[in-house]
Amino acid sequence: MAKAKNNGKKAAAAKKDKEMLLVGSKVKAAIKEANCNTAGDALNGLNEWVYWLISQATARASQNGRKTVRAHDFMV
Repeated sequence: MAKAKNNGKKAAAAKKDKEMLLVGSKVKAAIKEANCNTAGDALNGLNEWVYWLISQATARASQNGRKTVRAHDFMV
């Protein structure tokens, strides 16, 4: 069981190694404007989502024979 716990920690650490693409203070301000609080892991979760969106958009552009990602590539 100890190995399973360590693997989970390594996977969580790997997710945190991605560069933050967001401006934390701006995201927190937008959340606060909606009268909500920001959890400690909220920015990391949103950052992961942004990375996923970018990967989807770049794949779509490539499938369409383009190297340029356009706004409509982010629409799923």
